[in-house]
Amino acid sequence: MAKKKFLFVAQEVAPYLPPENISTLGKEVATGIHKRGYEVRTFTPKWGGINERRNQLHEVIRLSGLNVTIDDNDHPLLLKVASLHPTRTQVYFIDNDDFFQKLDSDIDEVGSNRPDNDKRILFFTRSTIETAKKLQWDPAVIHSQGWIAALTPVYLRQLSDSVPFEDSKVVYTVLPDENEVVIDDDFFRRLREDGVKEEFLNAYEGLEKNSGLLHRMAIDNSDGVIFMTEEPDADLLAAVEAKGIPYMRKEEASGNLEAYIEFYDKLSDK
Repeated sequence: MAKKKFLFVAQEVAPYLPPENISTLGKEVATGIHKRGYEVRTFTPKWGGINERRNQLHEVIRLSGLNVTIDDNDHPLLLKVASLHPTRTQVYFIDNDDFFQKLDSDIDEVGSNRPDNDKRILFFTRSTIETAKKLQWDPAVIHSQGWIAALTPVYLRQLSDSVPFEDSKVVYTVLPDENEVVIDDDFFRRLREDGVKEEFLNAYEGLEKNSGLLHRMAIDNSDGVIFMTEEPDADLLAAVEAKGIPYMRKEEASGNLEAYIEFYDKLSDK
């Protein structure tokens, strides 16, 4: 029997970033489900704090070179890859000099305080989906985690050119945001220019443009949700329950890879 394929779109993965709670979670999910029978590939930003030489990253020339146009400016993709030990699952790093270099003004490893966060999210999302298409990767489950990956469910479900993934089940993890991620006022305009329909975006007009908005948009386009916050935000939890999709709380998911496997299997077997 062929292994189920699993695409993990992770905000942070240890050991490439310091082993904080979020990056450690990224590693545990990727390596844990691989050991339990899934064929896994991980996509994550190549944050400026990641040491390429120490972590043995190398560029994938045949998959690099995609130009992502945002506000009439072309931003080239540099795709790099490494193997995550001990399972040697492949981790693909989305890189671009405009968005992922480390700045002195960054308040955390991922620069969540930057004013161009929506552009960074758009670049990461479009680069990830287009690269997965080139790899002809048809995962049973696509799991995106955190604000940088929040548009992955949206683009998979709202754009017609994501047909290769129409049978994939989409899971989203709400991570605890130590800092509110501020989104530019032109966020919706940029989504429209990418092809996201007006009737979808109308539901979010008037909401504050921050990480809460990103989480809500991701939830509304997912088949399952995992809350890794100490207590789920009441509005986000209400959105999940109104949609009638399965979800797990932090106390169920923390350190319990079997719960993840059961969650994925139930979704992919539907």
